[in-house]
Amino acid sequence: MKRFKSTNFFYLVILSLFTFLLVFVPIYNFKLSFIFYILFWIVMASSFNIIYGLTGYLPFGFVAFYGVGGYAVAIFIRTFGIPVPIAILFSGMIGVLLAILIFPTLRLKGIYFAIVNMAVALMIMALVTSLPAKVFGGSSGLTLTSVYNPERSFYYMLILTFAVVIVSMWLTSSRLGIALKAIKQDQHAAEVVGINTTLVKLYPWLICAVIATMAGAIDALFTAIVAPDAAFNLMISAKSIVYGMFGGFGTVLGPILGTLVLYNVDDFVWRVFSGFDVFLLGLLLLILVLFLPRGIMGFIFKISPNLRGYLR
Repeated sequence: MKRFKSTNFFYLVILSLFTFLLVFVPIYNFKLSFIFYILFWIVMASSFNIIYGLTGYLPFGFVAFYGVGGYAVAIFIRTFGIPVPIAILFSGMIGVLLAILIFPTLRLKGIYFAIVNMAVALMIMALVTSLPAKVFGGSSGLTLTSVYNPERSFYYMLILTFAVVIVSMWLTSSRLGIALKAIKQDQHAAEVVGINTTLVKLYPWLICAVIATMAGAIDALFTAIVAPDAAFNLMISAKSIVYGMFGGFGTVLGPILGTLVLYNVDDFVWRVFSGFDVFLLGLLLLILVLFLPRGIMGFIFKISPNLRGYLR
């Protein structure tokens, strides 16, 4: 227990230091967009890790939370005139409501859950495009030029990233995290020892929803536009999976390492070989499944098991 506490304290100090340094990015306008999207993908991969890495449930429709977040923040600001910070928080609440509505799908397992979850995302996109265009923007989407401020949006994403890493650290060492890992290994056995699997699964599902929805809201503010094709693009789910898988699901550092490496590779390919980024994503996924199924962190733990007590 003491080692866990000292390790958590060490990571908290490192996280606080990096957060402090990133505060100066907008001030000096140093690669603002590039670093914003590194933070964004760390948030998305870490959020996906909370539900998949700890429970084993693979929500291909994860993008639904992101898309709903973008539309929610746009409607709150444009239609109701709600201040930006409150609109972001309200978007997170909408994410909670959506997560509760589709929580019964967690009764399904494996590929059945994944497919139904993806179908939900597609249904929400179809619903958004068919609702009154005056409010939802139709197929053209909505703009947020009246509140466009990329520097402020960067700080919102920085705060969210800090919070997500803290939550991930807490989950991996908490009693809830232990219960979730037990469910992932054998749900029936977890029920036998007295774990309320339905309630326990609800917590990471809600946390995942809040984080992804708020990330979608902040991204919409950063770009000042939200459109159905982009907001509910399944590539959002795919990249969240690949970035997290490359680093190693079930760990705190995995999604962070995976994002830092792959986003730079993705950016390089996009600049030099434009149009091949989707091909690269598929190729990386194939390589990961065949040669590195547990990601970077899993490989490190395999060659040096003693590091499990120090690397999270």
